[in-house]
Amino acid sequence: MHYDVFNGDADGILALLQLRKAAPLTSTLVTGVKRDIQLLSHVAQQSDVSGVTVLDISMEKNKSALEALIRRQIPVFYCDHHRTGEIPVADNFTALINTNANTCTSLLINRHLGGRYAAWAVSAAYGDNMVAAADALGKKYGFNMNQQQFLNELGVLINYNGYGATEQDLLFAPAHLFQVLMNYDSPFDLQADSNSPFYQLQAGYAADMAKAQAVTPEHTSTESAIYCLPNASWARRISGVFGNQLANQTPDKAHAILTLNPNGKDYTVSVRAPINQRDGADEICGQFPTGGGRKAAAGINQLPISELVTFIDALNQYYRKQ
Repeated sequence: MHYDVFNGDADGILALLQLRKAAPLTSTLVTGVKRDIQLLSHVAQQSDVSGVTVLDISMEKNKSALEALIRRQIPVFYCDHHRTGEIPVADNFTALINTNANTCTSLLINRHLGGRYAAWAVSAAYGDNMVAAADALGKKYGFNMNQQQFLNELGVLINYNGYGATEQDLLFAPAHLFQVLMNYDSPFDLQADSNSPFYQLQAGYAADMAKAQAVTPEHTSTESAIYCLPNASWARRISGVFGNQLANQTPDKAHAILTLNPNGKDYTVSVRAPINQRDGADEICGQFPTGGGRKAAAGINQLPISELVTFIDALNQYYRKQ
């Protein structure tokens, strides 16, 4: 059995969609909420694995499971833009990796496929807040302003759907959303179908964003703005895209969205580096035991409330020295 392993956000879902439209394949889907990235461990335990495709999850965070699959001589194709650690070299392992802050997995797959499904890739790039790259690719393929605006909104909505503590927080389980989207030849077909997931996500996003925009920042400085959201499903859903929106509105500042976890003792954190300086988010979050991510966007799964001041200081100090 082939296993498709992918992040449950816009980049992961639409990277796999491009691949499976180009090369249809019956597979077992392994995914989850956006922060569930140690997905390969679920596959390495299976005895029926004949091949694995891995998209948009950190190789560094899945190294032991990846090495186990390679040792079993199972063919693995791995495409990603997050931190890798040392990349394995083996005859049964193919890596398509680029950690540049201005690319994402769907853009790498788009290039790999020669632009066959470019509209989906543009939408994914918008969802991953790669606005300049998405604008440039859309222009290259001749999409007009209205088409670009729709692809932008669709990408943001699919990305919004990936945020939550569990799949129960989400409007669509990521595997199900992928399967539904595969039924559409073009992303523009979702716009034409009043029953498509686009409109359901649009309504949920509008309601959740209105609540987020009513929250005042916990801390502001020249370098950053920090927002604290309550322990609620709507807050977990909106946290990432709210951070992206704030980053785009104030491109010289770093932003952090902290959402109180159900235990009431710690936060889930989403960090966005300044748009005009897309680096450092992974270094800042990596200072904490449950932190990680990429240069432009990273997070911490469990930041104790007692370490909030330490986190704010680390954020400000990093961008103050730049």
